[in-house]
Amino acid sequence: MTNQIEIGRGKRGRRAYSFDDVSVVPARRTRDPRDVNLSWRIDAYTFDMPVIGAPMDSVMSPATAIALGRLGGLGVLNLEGLWTRHEDPEPLLEEIAALDAQPGSPEITRRLQEIYAAPIRAELITERLAQIREAGVVVAGSLTPQHTQQFYKTVLAAGVDLFVIRGTTVSAEHVAETQEPLDLKRFIYELDVPVIVGGAAGYTPALHLMRTGAAGVLVGFGGGASSTTRRTMGIRVPMATAVADTAEARRDYMDESGGRYVHVIADGGVGTSGEIVKALAMGADAVVLGGALARATEAPGRGWHWGLEAAHPELPRGHRTRVGQVGPLEEVLWGPGHHTDGTSNLMGALKRAMATSGYTELKDFQKVEVLVTPAGAS
Repeated sequence: MTNQIEIGRGKRGRRAYSFDDVSVVPARRTRDPRDVNLSWRIDAYTFDMPVIGAPMDSVMSPATAIALGRLGGLGVLNLEGLWTRHEDPEPLLEEIAALDAQPGSPEITRRLQEIYAAPIRAELITERLAQIREAGVVVAGSLTPQHTQQFYKTVLAAGVDLFVIRGTTVSAEHVAETQEPLDLKRFIYELDVPVIVGGAAGYTPALHLMRTGAAGVLVGFGGGASSTTRRTMGIRVPMATAVADTAEARRDYMDESGGRYVHVIADGGVGTSGEIVKALAMGADAVVLGGALARATEAPGRGWHWGLEAAHPELPRGHRTRVGQVGPLEEVLWGPGHHTDGTSNLMGALKRAMATSGYTELKDFQKVEVLVTPAGAS
């Protein structure tokens, strides 16, 4: 069944939905929130909550990756960020937070480009990942496809447990006339660690990424609140539809592969507890949190949030945005909450939503009934 509508005489398109357009339906049978199990597993690694810290400098430092790991989540360090370009990035983080210009201004963008122009240093990749490993938590690092070939051996030698290849859009069949493209299928096959790759925002590209052997597929373009990809490039797929399409690709790939399960991970547009609930209801196994964790007092961004795309040397498509500070990371994730807008006790809210809908396991919650409720409807 399709949902094609006529845009004009020469073009038709599918109707797509954002998280704001859908809602979860309470069930006849409810559960006690204390009975809800939020754990999930990818490859050999089990986590107490379906939360991955976004590999963004405003969200994850080695210290916050360690803290998130100890709280039951997975912190992913951006291996092309300030922590692998500068020996001591703290003064630069303070400077970025203190910039006076308005968000999206040329002054901020120019300064970010200058800061991120420093070269990535392999020895700093090794040092930062070793710091996380010494803390005894799962070690994960992220590279864009453009830098994966150059630095992946350094990453593997440092002892990474999970390797993330993350970009605005990542395809299994990238074509380039001027350079040898990254062959994802061959690359993933030759690695000894599980790979999470994305973003993808549709059934077909997600299915192709699953066929590369990836352990997980990132759905969305990342960036979330700090991204301007929609305005800059005209590219956007509303997240409820994107996650549901990718979940269907996972279902079909399981049949095609004889039962191999690839995890669907919502990456972008997941800033509050309600959006986490809806992402999982649409079929995601876990969510990548950026702005939601940037609100923690320990976050490197100091109440500000930005992504690597904001400092792109040729086509910046993001900005530094103010998200404020809610409280310590533990309070943001596990409570107790002191805010009524879905920005604190994110896991407590998820537990209560699942219990109200009659579910105690994340996999089962993917079957929950949902309604289309256009934004603004009461």
